[in-house]
Amino acid sequence: MRVLLVEDDAKVAEGVASALTSSGYVVDTVDDGEAAWFKGGTEPYSAVILDLGLPGMDGLTILKRWREEGRDFPVLVLTARGSWNERVEGIDAGADDYLPKPFRIEELLARLRAIVRRSTGQATPLIHVGPLTLDTRQMRVTVDDKPIHLSPQEYRLVSYLVQHAGRVVSQLELTEQLYAQDFERESNAIEVMVGRVRRKLGGNLIETRRGFGYIIEKPPQ
Repeated sequence: MRVLLVEDDAKVAEGVASALTSSGYVVDTVDDGEAAWFKGGTEPYSAVILDLGLPGMDGLTILKRWREEGRDFPVLVLTARGSWNERVEGIDAGADDYLPKPFRIEELLARLRAIVRRSTGQATPLIHVGPLTLDTRQMRVTVDDKPIHLSPQEYRLVSYLVQHAGRVVSQLELTEQLYAQDFERESNAIEVMVGRVRRKLGGNLIETRRGFGYIIEKPPQ
């Protein structure tokens, strides 16, 4: 899952980016408002972590512009200022959650997981799709209660397809969500990874829609 981190404090940005990467996210980091507004408006992020106090353009202005432009990704707002009226203003501008500084990285990760879950219609860290269960908190996958051993990249693939179960996901979308922009990869990297994951999961949990992409179907209600 690809996340945009907007933070002008280099030390904070480095720590958060490292924690996000260790938790299975692909992270793009920017440190000024103009660059954040541009990237958020042109790249397909699953979520954004947005500091309010930025050079060039403040976080609230960026957030308002994104929402006016129809960008609906979930946004977790960070700020060193913690007044209640500022929190109200941030949520009214379109923020999905709010975390004042200083914060513990564990809380940031938990809040990020929560807003991503809500954006995909999931209420808990455990997502069940037929025999497959995804634990977004522990980053584990089981099939018929048996643990499946996946590499970090394979887990990201399964996680993205499960959290978008019932929708065909194109190879381009998967590439954008699983790899950093500057990461060199083979042109058939997604196809090879899907084949590898299929063998690990067993059955036909990941279906191919020729010419369109891949899907994990939701079982009938």
